[in-house]
Amino acid sequence: MAMESGRRTNFTDLIQTLQKERKYEDLNWSGSFNDYLNLVRENPKITRNAFQRMFEMIMEKGTSEYVDVKKQIIHYKFFDDEENDGKDAVFGADIPLMKLVNVLKAAALGYGTEKRVILLHGPVGSAKSTICRLLKQGVERYSKSANGAMYTFEWVDEGGRHADIFGKECHIFPSPMHEEPLLLLPVDLRAGVFDELNRGAKGDFRVNVTGELCPPSRWIFRQLLERYHGDISKVLENHVRVKRLLLSEADRIGIGTFQPKDEKNQDSTELTGDLNYRKIAEYGSDSDPRAFNFDGEFNVANRGMIEFVEVLKLDVAFLYDLLGASQEHRIKPKKFAQTHIDEVIIGHTNEPEYRKLQDNEFMEALRDRTVKIDIPYITKLRDEKKIYTKDFNSKILRGVSIAPHTIEMAAMWAILTRLEKPKKANLTRLQKLKLYDGKSLPNYTEDNVKELRKETKREGLEGISPRYIQDKLSNAIVLAQQMNKGSVNPFMVLNELEAGLKHHSLLANEELKLDYRELLSVVKQEYEEIIKSEVQRAISADESALQRLCGNYIDNVKAYTQKERVRNPFTGMDEEPDERLMRSIEEKIEIPESRKDDFRREIMNYIGALALDGKKFDYKTNERLHKALELKLFEDQKDSIKLTSLVSSVVDKDTQEKIEIVKTRLIKEFGYDEISAIDVLHYVASIFARGDVKDKK
Repeated sequence: MAMESGRRTNFTDLIQTLQKERKYEDLNWSGSFNDYLNLVRENPKITRNAFQRMFEMIMEKGTSEYVDVKKQIIHYKFFDDEENDGKDAVFGADIPLMKLVNVLKAAALGYGTEKRVILLHGPVGSAKSTICRLLKQGVERYSKSANGAMYTFEWVDEGGRHADIFGKECHIFPSPMHEEPLLLLPVDLRAGVFDELNRGAKGDFRVNVTGELCPPSRWIFRQLLERYHGDISKVLENHVRVKRLLLSEADRIGIGTFQPKDEKNQDSTELTGDLNYRKIAEYGSDSDPRAFNFDGEFNVANRGMIEFVEVLKLDVAFLYDLLGASQEHRIKPKKFAQTHIDEVIIGHTNEPEYRKLQDNEFMEALRDRTVKIDIPYITKLRDEKKIYTKDFNSKILRGVSIAPHTIEMAAMWAILTRLEKPKKANLTRLQKLKLYDGKSLPNYTEDNVKELRKETKREGLEGISPRYIQDKLSNAIVLAQQMNKGSVNPFMVLNELEAGLKHHSLLANEELKLDYRELLSVVKQEYEEIIKSEVQRAISADESALQRLCGNYIDNVKAYTQKERVRNPFTGMDEEPDERLMRSIEEKIEIPESRKDDFRREIMNYIGALALDGKKFDYKTNERLHKALELKLFEDQKDSIKLTSLVSSVVDKDTQEKIEIVKTRLIKEFGYDEISAIDVLHYVASIFARGDVKDKK
């Protein structure tokens, strides 16, 4: 394909420019041990341990606070995944994430949780793996930033004068576990050096590195020390090169992931490393630390974090390694002494595996060394909607639109399956969902909502996974594309959700399936009410007609409360207030006959209070009255528009023009497109047609 003239780009220059932006020199800094000590004096935080780094990494992204049912909630922006445009953003888990960050904070301060395995526990699809992935990506990215700079070292033998120590062909021997350079200082010298480094240091952080070198570095150090007759400074000056450490999961540097295999094939060397038989021939002994590959997941994850996928599926032998790694910060490679590690250990597990742990008395030691953080399903509708809105957007729909409320109805059903049935007989699960989502219901306060949450035992730990909803939304979109149907509506998705229940791999309980089907009916009914309301509002959205109706109502209410008569604008005669008009409006918001006087006085008092402040009454400021006026106007106009004629084949020109106006309002004010607006109008017309038939009967 010929390239258009004027479109050629010098990509070499572009790549060089982008590389400069990455500050290659800073990311590849190297220097002597003395240079490193001066770096530490300038910025002691480069010596932070893994917990301290992870906590500060999260806090650096910032927080926001809000109140939810009288509880102060902190939202950590780190979990919004802004670097990836929210690809792995975690929604609706602020409380569990607060608990996680508090554990990391306590560990960073050395309060004890640094000696624990962090265990994320929850049902499948509740974002446990996503949280771990965000943390792994975060520490990798943080190590490349100025604030997250960290360093390691390598042994060098310039000129190859010490081949008996380093090996015949080896002039550079990197620290196999990417250790902190200050570990090179013998324990008895550290206090004096650290005091000097901390002298005059600003802020609260002080250098205090603990631990020992890994076996190979320890062996090389000892051999060189003998060669230099115990002169530590010459060993450090001549054979140690400090360099910037960049963590990378792909390169297996500072980030490890362990996933259990078949029990018969599990081998603990996958965690702690194994012998390199080729090097045994070179070094002459299998107990020579240079002949050992320190490449197990624990070794690899040193200075960063290790994720244990389905941690409780591990063989018992692995769990013993896990106990030492968490409590003592040490691992035991085969044939070598215990080796110090500095890493955050995070595992995750689902409900069945955790129950096994509780029932197994041999696992008591592990239970005692874990900090369990529940990651339940979302129970707020607005947060659940965000998951699917993020995944199903215009970029991937390819010519198919999603009708308003489609994602909302799928999310609503998912939430309903996760909610426990309320103990109060007069409260439904749908009403409970609305209360959780911040809606108000008569006679329910925030204290009542707080009690509702407290009385639940396993809410959010059972129910339908977001993955199931995503799969069925995908099915509905593909089906719409195949049928050349331009819009995916809620009924298409709800039908897919119901059809999938027959073969749902995680639902063997028929009673539960029946309950979930009943909840689908609840959602369908709620959807009908929503679209009826929207069509009603679109029909009655004539601003001037609403104002006229309101003015008429207020004139009659004023005359009624002041015991006056109302002048009829057509006849010019004074008449009694129009009781029929007033009641037709008040009944729309269920004002009983016995309370009509109170309601009318409230309206007049409200208007009077506004007048005293020099303000004019606007019906839009009174939500109940606004709704009543819309419903009344809809009732008056419904017959003139003849919406039910849509279900017949004959529509006169005048009616068609009025329907076009309603359709335009649906598109402009409620987010419908041409196809979904027509679909909704037809469906609501069929509902009204059914209602007309019932009325005639």
